[in-house]
Amino acid sequence: MTERTNEQWVANLKADLPTQTTAIEDLHKRLKRSLYYYLSNERSDLATLASQELDQMAQDIAQDAVLRVMNNLDTFRGASLFTTWATKIAIRMAISDLRRAHYKDFSLDEMTIGGELLPNFAERATDSLQGTKPANPESEAERKDVLAKINSALEEALTERQRQALVAIAIDGIPLEIVADRMGTNRNALYKLLHDARKKLKQHLETQGLPTHYMIQLFQG
Repeated sequence: MTERTNEQWVANLKADLPTQTTAIEDLHKRLKRSLYYYLSNERSDLATLASQELDQMAQDIAQDAVLRVMNNLDTFRGASLFTTWATKIAIRMAISDLRRAHYKDFSLDEMTIGGELLPNFAERATDSLQGTKPANPESEAERKDVLAKINSALEEALTERQRQALVAIAIDGIPLEIVADRMGTNRNALYKLLHDARKKLKQHLETQGLPTHYMIQLFQG
């Protein structure tokens, strides 16, 4: 595989055939090798996949990454090795592809049945507190009461669309772009939806005597 300087990589990838073709093939080989290492050594969630599957995955992502690199050649400023810059692009694409694959069967419709969150938010929040600093019986009871009120507030104060978005992103940790796609909207509109949902939830909880600073202190104590 030909060794190139940063300037040579850029020039070769912008050159006419066959110079460009050779440079693209070399770049693809480098990216595929780096991607295979990442997928096989740094992704424990892929440990059950056979080497052939990982190789094909690296092959496919590398092809897409080459196109991304070609489309962004003019943004390369030479602050690092060209191959390092291109590899970072490829790894980010791999992370994004794997994240989308993880949530490919995610459905917002499954999050509500008859207007109720499934599973119950209070139960999930209680589970998430396991392993935190032990609370005395009075504090534990207070926490459970507050969690129940938060769960009720999610049901009472928000529209179903606001509730779905807030639970999916803030509680379940589903990436914003995935939720936006499932809801048939865009990032900016989803940001606005989340902002409105948080504002309504905060106001509703305050009318229940649950200001934000009190809840933060309760669950950090």
